[in-house]
Amino acid sequence: MRKAIIVEGKTDKERLLKVLAEPVDIICTYGTKNQTDLEQLINEEDYNEVYVLVDADQAGNKLRRSIKQLFPNFKHLYTKRMYKEVASTPLEEIFRILNNAHFTLKNIEDILY
Repeated sequence: MRKAIIVEGKTDKERLLKVLAEPVDIICTYGTKNQTDLEQLINEEDYNEVYVLVDADQAGNKLRRSIKQLFPNFKHLYTKRMYKEVASTPLEEIFRILNNAHFTLKNIEDILY
């Protein structure tokens, strides 16, 4: 079963890689907002499950809306608004978000200490 997580940028991707223990394709949109570019970036037939984890800001919300319109079956994960960006979300919170979505994760103690 192939999984993917859509994020906005490289620092978001690096944050997720710190906690993931299973192979997951992390797709960076790098500011892509129009549907044609999103369609070229993401081939949903390549994956059994696709998740979206974008920033809790105006740009992230706009991207999330575009993805929902284009790919209604993708599953959406959310960081807390107080953190604003995935890249600035504490690792404990990233761990919680991905654990609740049933990803296989590294040992939390190994990540934090």
